[in-house]
Amino acid sequence: MKSTFSGWRYLWKSEDIRRKLIVTFAILALYRLVANIPAPGVDFAVLAQFRASASGSGNFLDFLDLLSGGTVSNFSLLSMGVYPYITAQIILQLLIPIIPALQRRMEEDPREARRWQEKWTYYLAVPMAALSAIGQINIFNSLSIQALQQPILAFGFTADQWLNSVTVLLAMTAGTMFAIWLGELISEYGIRGQGLSLIIFAGIVSQMPSNLASLMSDADTRVFMLLFTVVIIVLTVFAIVFVQQGRRNVPVMYPGRMGNRMSMPVKGTLPLMVNLSGMIPLIFASAILQFPTILASYFTSSTNAGVAAFFTSVQNFFGGTGTSNWGYWTLYFFMVVVFTFFYTSVLFDQQNYGENLKKVGATVPGVHTGPPTQKYLSTVQRRITLPGALFLGVVAIMPFLLGLLLTLFNMGAASSQTGLFLVSSSGLLIVVGVVRDTFMNIDAELKLHGYQDSLLVR
Repeated sequence: MKSTFSGWRYLWKSEDIRRKLIVTFAILALYRLVANIPAPGVDFAVLAQFRASASGSGNFLDFLDLLSGGTVSNFSLLSMGVYPYITAQIILQLLIPIIPALQRRMEEDPREARRWQEKWTYYLAVPMAALSAIGQINIFNSLSIQALQQPILAFGFTADQWLNSVTVLLAMTAGTMFAIWLGELISEYGIRGQGLSLIIFAGIVSQMPSNLASLMSDADTRVFMLLFTVVIIVLTVFAIVFVQQGRRNVPVMYPGRMGNRMSMPVKGTLPLMVNLSGMIPLIFASAILQFPTILASYFTSSTNAGVAAFFTSVQNFFGGTGTSNWGYWTLYFFMVVVFTFFYTSVLFDQQNYGENLKKVGATVPGVHTGPPTQKYLSTVQRRITLPGALFLGVVAIMPFLLGLLLTLFNMGAASSQTGLFLVSSSGLLIVVGVVRDTFMNIDAELKLHGYQDSLLVR
């Protein structure tokens, strides 16, 4: 067996790989630098008071702050990260099977259809970023007014505020598009195909030192919490890798050839992934659950007391993610499971294995070619998706489960530190996936340059 990291010694020897790594690290450093630039018009005194009052409250802003690398709590230009682009990408992928014209375009010319999809993803990301900025500003102002009776940012479209408001929206939208551009630069000049993933990865990892400092701040519980967190992280990483690498190998018979003559069929397998959708269901479910909070933020300051009270309760339900909010976490678990099945079905149908296997003359033993093969494979995919969907659901609500567990140990104060556990669940799901894909890409680059020793275990 070769050493696990026997290929590392070649990373710096190859000039091309060395250049790509340097470019990747330089762009990520630039991203983290820009992430500390605040949006214009922010009242920093009010923002500091709000962050102090909301620290450890376990609301969904903690979740956004974790995935954005602290840019949300700092009200940075990059506070929305690249998530508007990901949301736009998901929307277009979901529209393809719904709109017949788009589906025909994908079937007739897949390469041109992908170019069209990439172009319109950029177009759609701009209004999505603007809408996300409006929602984020309204939520921050609404929560800060409830806590401090002061808004963090003077925002509105009245005669005396519209110019400042448009400036803030343009700046935050431009920040999102700048982050997307940096991701594309990494994909083109750095580690191929990993740009946006590494941007998200950098944001999550950058929060770990501050989370560790928060973990060690309480002298009475620091030892227990450190051991507890390490055990949870190790177990979670093991579970993520185990599920992400899970495959169901469906036997396939390929036509054999010997020169110009047909020979005996060749046995092969078609690997179907247990978790085909990756982290997308978590992002999509959390985005859907944020929508009621964004909508409610427009009405919490209504002059009608009944309307204001109702929408304040809606905001508290969807915005508070502490251990007492059973309803939110149950809904979150259910939506993650449902979106996992839905998104996996959409992706699997787009791959159209039935027709593709028929074109190359391959067959699944005991199943007719064409649509029957596609139906059979879809049934198999749905069955193996069930454990993957339940696993993602558990990952999504792990902060809630860990909070309950700590409460049983009479450590309720420590259980409020949900940001630490998000790293070990939703955040770690992203981190492990990005690290795994990055290793595979670098491993492929090494082999492309003639270095046969792999970075990965053989």
